[in-house]
Amino acid sequence: MDVKNAFLHGDLQEEVYMMQPPGYESDAHPDFVCRLRKAFYGLKQAPRAWSNKIGEYLVTIGFLKSNADFSLYVKRTDHEIILLVIYVDDLIITGDSDAKIQDVRLLLRQKFEINNLGELRYFLGIEVVRSPHGIFLVQSQYGLDMLSKYDMTGCKPITVPLEQNMRLSAQIQVMSWRTLLCTGA
Repeated sequence: MDVKNAFLHGDLQEEVYMMQPPGYESDAHPDFVCRLRKAFYGLKQAPRAWSNKIGEYLVTIGFLKSNADFSLYVKRTDHEIILLVIYVDDLIITGDSDAKIQDVRLLLRQKFEINNLGELRYFLGIEVVRSPHGIFLVQSQYGLDMLSKYDMTGCKPITVPLEQNMRLSAQIQVMSWRTLLCTGA
């Protein structure tokens, strides 16, 4: 989901002043400045003000902010869980109850103007692929973009330290990462 004009929702906590904008100068007081009460795009305080605004609202509708990740909010009931991740003005909402997810969307629409972008397909360089066998997270396009960015599209591939398509249990995963760290691979 995408929040329209997200930064314009933020309330400023500190005093911020700006010169009179072109076309709105006062003839009677040309040296006066404007005190801002709301954030706007380009203002360095705007992302923090927006984050505070959406965070406060999510808490009022029953979400708890994660201690592990400042952009993750969790809402639990006895039998259900809803997860909401914020990245600037984009929101990812998931959970085990379609009805509860829809309820959260409606509550968000009451407070903010929101576009539903449909099912998640691509986010922060990660492609989300759904199949009958599950959900797969793929970064091949991101890798190709990085190779192109650094003019390395002609480089030769090498093998990776783990076998491809290997299914990891929690114990094997920990051992594999320790092995990688210890060998310096």
